[in-house]
Amino acid sequence: MWDFFQRLFDRRVGILAARDPQWRYVRKDYILRNPRCIVCGGTNDLVAHHVKPFHLFPNLELDHENLVTLCESKKYGVNCHLWFGHLGNFKLYNPDVISDAVMWRAKTGRG
Repeated sequence: MWDFFQRLFDRRVGILAARDPQWRYVRKDYILRNPRCIVCGGTNDLVAHHVKPFHLFPNLELDHENLVTLCESKKYGVNCHLWFGHLGNFKLYNPDVISDAVMWRAKTGRG
């Protein structure tokens, strides 16, 4: 039982793990370099979203290759972060977020 609680709060593996102190700088830098949502092209309410989630892949937390820009602006009536990044449920993640965004943009003429 003790091992469970240690893992739960261990920043390298736990769900309640703390963010790396550099995360806020990496997030800000990533958004500055990638200032548009990959789904709708929006520029408001942007989120640096982890393709492979932090709680499962803590070693990729600061890796720009594991990030995509999504928005929560509902520019076209859709919260891109929620629907493309998390498949409509923040307890889920979408490993195909990039290819799904490309397909959506092509189908809607926004790509």
